[in-house]
Amino acid sequence: MSKVFTIVEGLENLGALRTGGQGSVYKGKRTGTIYTAVKLIPTPLHTEDLEDRNYRNFQNEVAKLKKVNEDPSPNVVKILSSGITESGSFPFIEMEFIEGPDLGELLTHPHDKIFILKELVKVADQLACALAHCHKVGVKHGDIKSDNVKYNIHTGNYILLDFGLAIMTEEQRRTSIRHAGAVEFMAPEQNEGKMLMQTDVYSYGVVLFELLGGQVPYPLTGNSDTGRNMVMLCHMEDALPDVLELRRTNMPKTWNKEKKDQEMQVPAWLINLIAKCLQKKPEDRYANGIALHEAVVAGSISSVTGYSPGPEIAALQTENERLQQALAQQPQLSQIGEDIDKSKILVSKTAFNGIMVLMIIFMLLSGYLAFFKDRSAKIHVGNTDSIQNSADTTVVDSAPNPATYYKPPVTRDTAQQDSVIVKPETDTPAVTDSLEDLAPDTTVAPEP
Repeated sequence: MSKVFTIVEGLENLGALRTGGQGSVYKGKRTGTIYTAVKLIPTPLHTEDLEDRNYRNFQNEVAKLKKVNEDPSPNVVKILSSGITESGSFPFIEMEFIEGPDLGELLTHPHDKIFILKELVKVADQLACALAHCHKVGVKHGDIKSDNVKYNIHTGNYILLDFGLAIMTEEQRRTSIRHAGAVEFMAPEQNEGKMLMQTDVYSYGVVLFELLGGQVPYPLTGNSDTGRNMVMLCHMEDALPDVLELRRTNMPKTWNKEKKDQEMQVPAWLINLIAKCLQKKPEDRYANGIALHEAVVAGSISSVTGYSPGPEIAALQTENERLQQALAQQPQLSQIGEDIDKSKILVSKTAFNGIMVLMIIFMLLSGYLAFFKDRSAKIHVGNTDSIQNSADTTVVDSAPNPATYYKPPVTRDTAQQDSVIVKPETDTPAVTDSLEDLAPDTTVAPEP
């Protein structure tokens, strides 16, 4: 066994874990100052007896909280211990201390009033992951708000804190909410003291709404009972404000136009997710943190360019919807459109190109055949004319004596015609001479 020695003051050496050529690794125990966060419940428990209903409920809720740490989450604060204070008999839970600002502080000066989209999506994912982790083991937080989500400056993660309401009884929660709860983040059913998993989903939606728009949907003016009641009434009855308009109004003046335009391209899935989280009825929201986190992951993956359209595209989409509605009101036109669609045949691009090539080849071939057919016809006609001319020349040369021509019988009807043929006998030599001048040098001898 290796020798035990003191490392430094406040760090105790408990022995070597392993030793190698590059050095040794020892197990240490720090005995110096350790900071933690302790949550005190204002309602005292005078007896630590399981027969006491309040004490029994406290123990049951603490047991649930311990399940959260059985499989630690980087987005949920670690529960270190719990018990009853020695003075006052107040229930408490001890949690790790997270060094860094909370979301409420990050939204106040000198920080901007709104989050950039990149950081907002990060908060949405990590806070939904924290809720899914808690709901998986049956723990409902009940007090999700900006002040209970911290940014850990050492890890860069957002951490869900303060499970105080989780260990309270229903009556204690109702009293705490009525007098000291953050009413701006409370779901409508919390006015009746109910705490459901959908309650956490609603409060989650309020947090995202605040980060996106620069304020909560229903701000509290003052801290009077009247103001708190008005805010709770708004949660139950009023429609949500336009979060994009609030974001445009709360844009930092230090941002240039290009950055402002970029930060207004809010993903559509994120707006829809916030709207569903803030439904008045619990059954209309996501059932729990698990379903919520799945929706965030699905939206993030599908949103490659999933930003909301710009003004021009939005105007085109609006006009398209209007035309579709007008078309739906005219069933005859719709039926015609369906018939046209049914008569269409889908052809692949490759097949279409092949058909076009075949058509072009067919047209070229047809033109080629038509051209040579016409040329052949002209050649045939020319040859016929040449043969005829040769025949005529032969007849003239072979019968130079007109007296030898056949003379048909003379009748009354043909007398004039015969006289025309016979009469120019004295002119025949002249005609013959002219023909001899045109004839080639070698004459065709008359046949015997």
